[in-house]
Amino acid sequence: MEMETNQRPNVVFVMADDMGVHQLGCYGNSFYETPNLDRFASEGMRFTDAYGTGPVCSPSRASVLTGKYPARLHLTDFIPGSEATNTKLAVPNWKKYLSLDEMTIGNAFQELGYVTGHFGKWHLASDYNHRPGRNLDPGSQGFEVVSTSVKPKPDADPSADPHNVAKITDWSLRFIEDQKNRDFLCFIEHNSIHRPEMENPQLVAKYAAKPEADDDKNRPVLGAMVETLDRNFGRLMNSLESLGLTENTIVVFTADHGMWGNTQNLKPLRGAKADLYEGGIRVPLIVRWPRVIKEGSVCQTPVCGNDFLPTLLEAAGGRIDYPDVDGISLMPLLKQSGGLDRESLFWHYPHYHHQGIAPCGAIRYGDFKLIEWFEKSIIEGPEAEGALELFDLKNDPSEQKNLFSEQRDFGITLYGKLKAWRKAVGAQEMAINPNYNPELENNRSLPPMEDR
Repeated sequence: MEMETNQRPNVVFVMADDMGVHQLGCYGNSFYETPNLDRFASEGMRFTDAYGTGPVCSPSRASVLTGKYPARLHLTDFIPGSEATNTKLAVPNWKKYLSLDEMTIGNAFQELGYVTGHFGKWHLASDYNHRPGRNLDPGSQGFEVVSTSVKPKPDADPSADPHNVAKITDWSLRFIEDQKNRDFLCFIEHNSIHRPEMENPQLVAKYAAKPEADDDKNRPVLGAMVETLDRNFGRLMNSLESLGLTENTIVVFTADHGMWGNTQNLKPLRGAKADLYEGGIRVPLIVRWPRVIKEGSVCQTPVCGNDFLPTLLEAAGGRIDYPDVDGISLMPLLKQSGGLDRESLFWHYPHYHHQGIAPCGAIRYGDFKLIEWFEKSIIEGPEAEGALELFDLKNDPSEQKNLFSEQRDFGITLYGKLKAWRKAVGAQEMAINPNYNPELENNRSLPPMEDR
């Protein structure tokens, strides 16, 4: 399976926005038509238990770029975040940008002599007023060729590529064509399928006519948006083939976190964006690397977004010699040569999201997952009713049976591991809000649509 050449691989990394693990045909849902991504999965490795490191955009994207947990970065919510007032717990003074002191995957690949490009969504600066040469934009974080894009306004024309899926793909194709004779890293971060949900009306009508259409799991507009993403992903793969780059290019397709939803119904996983049930954090992940990754392989090992930097850097012949990287290389999994030396995955979300349930943290340990609900655990204690939830993901993937009362000792052990991890990475903890007034209604004011 090893490559027969010493040539370094190119890297094309594609990230969708707000895409649940169930929204691709190759993950078992026939409502969504994704022939290009399905074929791509048959040519590479599909991960069943891949996760975003946060339940919202900015922290999960920061992890991909730095290899670090959002808790270590103190970048734990979407930028600029919801303005929550009169809440039981005080939200930490978190960082609303990705610090220039961080070594990103762009910086690392530049040091290796790669030409680096970033196209599409950034969401790691303090605002969306991107311009060439501005600090905190991609050009200051290790990317040489940059074109940024933001989500459409709610009144945009749905027939005119409102989320710029085609435009972002065009930028990427031009970069690949220009750099075809050099080693390159091409980062493609789409705004779709994030709200506002809009797409060509004729394409939406096609999905609305399907018998499986509903208001939650199989929303027709999302079906149309996913098809547009898939079609443009196909353009990208066709270009690599026509340029003779397929054999020596690692291609990654994933998402930042799970889908947005109005309910907590099963989709088939419980939860949605802004919470730490599986539906909010489990994502599709497919990786293709011809002659290295076995075609049509499936990996059930839990992995997460901070693993991409060490994995891709190792593939390119680089070494991680800077501190505090939390991710680990997935090369043993990709080569099917061994497992990972890792006990647990962690999440920390000390925020009141305008669509979320409540502030929470989580640990996945083997097949088990413990969720801590901070309001209960901090105010009433970890053994209070509802403070901790323990799930067996192997036998209960939809997280319907809380096992904490039955396996209290085990649950408390995992809670101790979660607390120890927070201390180790310097996570910002929540505390009781001394100004909370129980006689007043809680208020989670909403930022403008373009900032959500």
